[in-house]
Amino acid sequence: MSIKEREIPYNYTSLSDKKITIRLLDTQAWDILEELRCERKTGRSAKMLFEILGDMWVVYRNLYIQEDLIHNKKRTKALIVALKHRLKQITLRVDGNTLVLKLINKTEQAIDKFANFLYQQTKYQQNIKKQLSKITSDNNIRFDPLSRSSHSTDATDWRVEYPVCVLTPSTELEISELVLACIELGLTIIPRGGGTGYTGGVIPLTKTAVVINTEKLLNISQVQKVNNISIVSVGAGVITKRISELATKNNLIFAVDPTSQDACTIGGNVAMNAGGKKALRYGTTIDNLLDWTMFLPSGQWLKVKRLNHNLQKMHLLEKVEFELDYLENDRKTLIKTEKIAIKGSEVRQEGLGKDVTNKFLAGLPGVQKEGCDGIITSASF
Repeated sequence: MSIKEREIPYNYTSLSDKKITIRLLDTQAWDILEELRCERKTGRSAKMLFEILGDMWVVYRNLYIQEDLIHNKKRTKALIVALKHRLKQITLRVDGNTLVLKLINKTEQAIDKFANFLYQQTKYQQNIKKQLSKITSDNNIRFDPLSRSSHSTDATDWRVEYPVCVLTPSTELEISELVLACIELGLTIIPRGGGTGYTGGVIPLTKTAVVINTEKLLNISQVQKVNNISIVSVGAGVITKRISELATKNNLIFAVDPTSQDACTIGGNVAMNAGGKKALRYGTTIDNLLDWTMFLPSGQWLKVKRLNHNLQKMHLLEKVEFELDYLENDRKTLIKTEKIAIKGSEVRQEGLGKDVTNKFLAGLPGVQKEGCDGIITSASF
């Protein structure tokens, strides 16, 4: 029996009818629909069911429509009433079919969940803002559709959920307080820089995800000479191209140059261990780092320092050492110091710019972890 690939209306997304049905109802609901198709009992009732799913789906996936409904309770009520009326019309045509009754029950639950989502969203957002506005400016707490939709994907253009809000802290110290507050609120935290990655590392997978964008951490030091070594310290939100331009002005070369350097940021370069065309000669990000600072989910700051830098690729050394300083929330009080030693041969496979199969890197925090260890806030090269 030939069927249309898309019977759910208003579906302008990449998800099929099957995936939408499973997302809104469950797998069993799709299996029931398939069974009813075989029995050729999917006429008017099926069309009305798909219209219900379509109405809910377009609201879930379009933040502008969603925001309009959230702030207009009368319009929301009218929509819920219309959905339940349509479901009632399906019920009147059941004719004792137990499979259809199961579908009706699942759809009724989905409508109730949908209604609750719309009615509770304002209160939910207000509670989040109440807690976070004690830490940062209201302008840094964004619930608007543009901010949320633009932070729902990266260069992959893969989309799963929208973040509940986007945070753009003004300082490094704000990040620590925001992270702790988000944990207390039960939110899933996603660090983000320029969003140019191809790994899907910044894509929200739950409705309770909050994106912390480091784009405002823009401090750039002057190039300093220490023991005849040129050093620059930068914030995580600095666009990589800005550091390349600074290096050029000082007759130097900045080795980190991914193809996205006009848009990617330093924090992301560290988290991804970015390379580029210069990596063959000068190595990837990890080879050129002197130190980096990050905030951990445990509520501590961590400063990682490279010891005895050879000013070349790490794999040329027999052993590479790092010092890890764990600090209190004030970023000053030292809690403990540890050291990590990595064999140079373990940093990358022979002939490769970097070894993407070895994410762990002997437990070295931050680099090549794609934001999973914590939020990188600054670095020195």
